[in-house]
Amino acid sequence: MAGAGVGERTVRIRRAVPSDVPAINGIYNEAVRTTTATFDLHPRALAQARRWFHQHGPHRPVLVAASAGSIVGWASLSDWSDRPAYAATAEVSVYVASEWRGRGIGRRLLGALLRRGDAVGLHSLLARVAEGNPASLRLHRSAGFRSVGVMREVGVKFGRRLDVHLLQRLSRADDRPRRPAPRGSRRRRD
Repeated sequence: MAGAGVGERTVRIRRAVPSDVPAINGIYNEAVRTTTATFDLHPRALAQARRWFHQHGPHRPVLVAASAGSIVGWASLSDWSDRPAYAATAEVSVYVASEWRGRGIGRRLLGALLRRGDAVGLHSLLARVAEGNPASLRLHRSAGFRSVGVMREVGVKFGRRLDVHLLQRLSRADDRPRRPAPRGSRRRRD
């Protein structure tokens, strides 16, 4: 088993680079095939994963957890909506390779992602967690996410209609409305 016997201290959280995309996609596709963590029904092609990756930037980062040269998990902030009024809102995603789950990697990825979100002026972070993922609910709640509702039977996977919990975390950075710079641009410092 890859990574057996390696402690979480040997895992480094860093910004993802284009060469990480195949490993990110492998972890994602494992979740597609074996979990309800994503409602994708078919594995994502590598070209599609590359397009997804390039839609992210400094204000919507993708982070990876790396150990001994291997990517063992990833997390991202993605646009919640393309409408301008949602500029300070993003969706959180966290995925950890199955053999690395339960070692605190998801917690470290989420923590780093939340700090990035606060730093770039995101005010509201949202997470969708499908039923049957109690570990994901615990992870998000431990990071300050609160339930804002349950969308009943909105997806069908593995022959079951599934509910999705919607969770939200408001920024702790400050309470002043700030407008984050558009994705891919740099905020001017005065």
